[in-house]
Amino acid sequence: MYLQLFYAIFCFYISRFLAIAIYNGCTKCGLSYNLFFKMCWQWKQIVFEDVIAARDSATLEHLKELSSKRRVIEESINQTSYITEAIAREISGGLTSRCEQERLRLEHYLPLLENFISHADLISSNSQMVQWTSQLKIRWSSATSSSSFFDLRGPKFFQIDNLRFELVMIHFLYGATLRERASEFLSTDLKQSAFIFREAAGVFHYLAHEVIPSLQSPISAERPSEASSALSAAMSFICLAEAQAVYTRRAEEKGNTGFGVLAKLHYGVVELLSEATSAIHSGTGEGKTISSRFLVCM
Repeated sequence: MYLQLFYAIFCFYISRFLAIAIYNGCTKCGLSYNLFFKMCWQWKQIVFEDVIAARDSATLEHLKELSSKRRVIEESINQTSYITEAIAREISGGLTSRCEQERLRLEHYLPLLENFISHADLISSNSQMVQWTSQLKIRWSSATSSSSFFDLRGPKFFQIDNLRFELVMIHFLYGATLRERASEFLSTDLKQSAFIFREAAGVFHYLAHEVIPSLQSPISAERPSEASSALSAAMSFICLAEAQAVYTRRAEEKGNTGFGVLAKLHYGVVELLSEATSAIHSGTGEGKTISSRFLVCM
């Protein structure tokens, strides 16, 4: 009996230590991840209407809108936008958080992109559509791949001639933006922070199990780590662990939660992190392409 009690207390404090480490790490992850955006994550411009021939004015307008929405995000990520903070705040309806502004831009672009892909799928076997997709030259650099670091020639760009490659990268960016937004609430609203961490987890889960499996790329085409199901699945578990750590901290601050419940909450963080580790190593060779520097910032 005493051994069981000792073991329970030991597990509680070990898991509590890890949960606190995760919680404290959350307060820094926004900054760390933002640095990765600025240093490593870039993409090349795409002007859809210059490549794809529109049969009517309505289609042309849709293509122009798609390019316009993408360009706004592109300029933000590549830091080439000349829009002032005041104008950006006005465009976003008064949002003061840059992260929230980025989220809004992505939420405007994603439905347009998904709609475009659904129409393109109808003629995917058409040789003209295949040619147009290739001419779009969908290229992204990576914030997570080991090959993206310490290259004196600049960031390495990955090109996959598939519209779903764009969809994969945008979803990963969306999930990362949500995670960063969740960290912004840690000092003001733990409940909202945990909720957004879970939102981010849902995006990464959807990416790992729905979007990435639909990406058919040539065997010879090299993929960034963001386009691997293993990393997205791991990110989903990490976001869930961060949400659990925040819930645990909130329960401790209330002071009316029993020892047994707190122990389970703390241990839940440990289990989720273990799932994340397993997910990274589950992919065949995928874990080896992930930068150790990125893993530290996660």
